[in-house]
Amino acid sequence: MTQAAPDAPRQWGAVLTAMVTPFDTQGRLDLDAATRLAKHLAAQGNDGLVVAATTGEAATLSDDERFDLIKAVAGAVTIPVLAGTGTYDTRHTIELTSRARSLGAAGVLLVSPYYNRPPQAGIEAHFRAAAAATDLPVMIYDVPVRTGRRVSREVLLRLFREVPNIVAFKDATGDPPAAAALVAQAGGHFDLYSGDDAYTLPLMAAGAVGIVGTSTHWTAAQFKEMFVSFARGDVAQARAINAQLIDSFEFINTDESVYPMSIKAMLKVLGHEVGECRLPLPPTPPGVAQRAAQVWKQLAAG
Repeated sequence: MTQAAPDAPRQWGAVLTAMVTPFDTQGRLDLDAATRLAKHLAAQGNDGLVVAATTGEAATLSDDERFDLIKAVAGAVTIPVLAGTGTYDTRHTIELTSRARSLGAAGVLLVSPYYNRPPQAGIEAHFRAAAAATDLPVMIYDVPVRTGRRVSREVLLRLFREVPNIVAFKDATGDPPAAAALVAQAGGHFDLYSGDDAYTLPLMAAGAVGIVGTSTHWTAAQFKEMFVSFARGDVAQARAINAQLIDSFEFINTDESVYPMSIKAMLKVLGHEVGECRLPLPPTPPGVAQRAAQVWKQLAAG
């Protein structure tokens, strides 16, 4: 007998932002800017934050920087903070994950091992070992376009059913039918979160209870309204809100400006100084800021 997904998220709320990591003009971690940004995102309606993940340029952070960032953000807000602790090295992932609770994290985000493309047995063993390193709830993150290997449904089903603290799935596979099948088979065991802003509405139909977003740096209120509208059966209103967000979806990731670059450009337009990205992400081209201003103007007018 299959179990349906819950009507509401059980752990961290519906709208979570994968927060950028601010750097100063010298490229150093700017904890003051990070705490200011975290407080702003909480005030704008985000239910939770994800820190030191892909949009937070985790691959460019030292372990000490990662720990300092998680601790500072978790101490600055009352909403849940999830720590990005996944790497392509299981031993390193275990070390990072084991520290998360002491830093104030309310959960951990574990991306599937990237670059080395392990077989499914290795992916499953990696997640089990990392989850065993903490008593915090765990969100698995599958983004095959970045990792090079998709997590199989069979592996996910076993993890959700057999590992008590693996409780959520950030789905950035771009495959709503597969998400619907996963929910149909194990929905009572996990919460489905959209991992791609533009796929959130279709994933709602599949059973998603939330989003871990990037445009949510400035669209949290609209996403919350979209979830509420869909939950009460007003699909037309949910579609109308989604339509208002399409410009933001198309802005956040392009050939000239990937997620952290675009988000930081928008934040600067909105008056938040968060610095540039670290290499290999280059300084943001000037035209991106102009496009950000246009996107914000159109969203505010709508």
